[in-house]
Amino acid sequence: MTVIISNRGPYQFKKSNNGFIAQGGAGGIASSLGPLLTSGAAGDSATWIAAALTPDDRAATRAGQVKAPGIELDLLDLDEREYLLAYNLISNSTLWFIYHGIFDLARRPRFDHRFREAWEAYENINQAFANAAAEKANPDDVVLIQDYQLNLVPAMLRSARPDLRIAHFSHTPFCGPNSIRILPPDIARAICGSMASVPSGFHSARWARSYEASAREMLGSNANITDSFVAALGPDHDLLAATAQLPETAVGRADLKEQIGDRAMILRVDRIDPSKNILRGFSAYQRLLETHPEWRDRVVFVARLNASRQTLPEYIGYRNEVEQAISQLNDEWGTNDWSPIILDERDDFPTTAAAFADYDVLLVNPIKDGLNLVAKEGPLLNQRDGVLCLSPEAGAWDELGADALSVHPYDIEQVADSLNQALTMEPKERAKRAASLRTRAGARQPIDWLKDQLAAAK
Repeated sequence: MTVIISNRGPYQFKKSNNGFIAQGGAGGIASSLGPLLTSGAAGDSATWIAAALTPDDRAATRAGQVKAPGIELDLLDLDEREYLLAYNLISNSTLWFIYHGIFDLARRPRFDHRFREAWEAYENINQAFANAAAEKANPDDVVLIQDYQLNLVPAMLRSARPDLRIAHFSHTPFCGPNSIRILPPDIARAICGSMASVPSGFHSARWARSYEASAREMLGSNANITDSFVAALGPDHDLLAATAQLPETAVGRADLKEQIGDRAMILRVDRIDPSKNILRGFSAYQRLLETHPEWRDRVVFVARLNASRQTLPEYIGYRNEVEQAISQLNDEWGTNDWSPIILDERDDFPTTAAAFADYDVLLVNPIKDGLNLVAKEGPLLNQRDGVLCLSPEAGAWDELGADALSVHPYDIEQVADSLNQALTMEPKERAKRAASLRTRAGARQPIDWLKDQLAAAK
């Protein structure tokens, strides 16, 4: 049996007149792994352990009605206060910022008594996941632990069940020694020591090297550190092809055509997250309009942005900054019949697929990103030989960089120049790059990523 452990499961539950209905869950892990497990790709049987996140999830768990097609699902009814402390203050306000290098160190982090209370909650939540897996797994089962919310589970589970074959996979980058030392030493050692107890996987060899260097720094040169592995996630080809053919996608393309007309389209598709570097992307676009007036009224920046983590002050503030930047740029440069930026906050994939089909330039400029699947999905669906402008700090750069234009995440002038280069690129070069990008982006599928984890587990 294969056991998956993640914060968010493949399904959420909604109460109905006949009990509880399983609905597809949000999140990249759920959408990537869920179809594989229900299809039997992980073996004859699979169990997924996740947190009960909503009131209906918890009610379904307490009623014993957690049933999902093709998979055994075990939702943990965790202490809600502890869960929120762990998830908000440790996972998303501390570890996410450390791993992506986005702390404003003159102001944050601050490791006070409240942080220590949250860290204790993080330990307790991780222990609850480890206990559930130890109880559920059969001897010699494979257990695949997913992501930064569960960094302590590997050592906890290894201690309780040394017979299991375990691997941990990080969907984020991992920071180097200088950044891991920002954490209190006991916490940095706990995280590195836990991950070092099992094979730890990453989307990029760069993140694996950073992790190994940090583990050596925190644990000592003589520490026993299990080898890391690299397994880049690929897009779901069947899902992309099916979505491209949906009527909703055709409607989305027609709507965009009506809004944009014959103008060129620059596209970005992101969660509104500081690590995605959205504000500097808009600054570069403004610089393009300043230095190349020929593009005024001839290009539109379509921003497909989804609000994220809106209970956290950092994310609320960043969303406000993004929306203000869009408003200011449109007020300064727009005309009666031209809005330089079109903001679309709808969270539906057919609308995104429509934008993918018709962009001329796809801008992906994160400060750091574990992979960035958009950089792969876009070229696979694009029908205009669109140019990919990609930050080397995205994990996907390792696979796609040879055919993308490099955009430095902090260099506004350079990004503006790259946008102009992309917009003016000769058709022959565009076609050559686009064809090669399609090959590179489509070289791996989710099943390859899953098989790499199964092979690494020990």
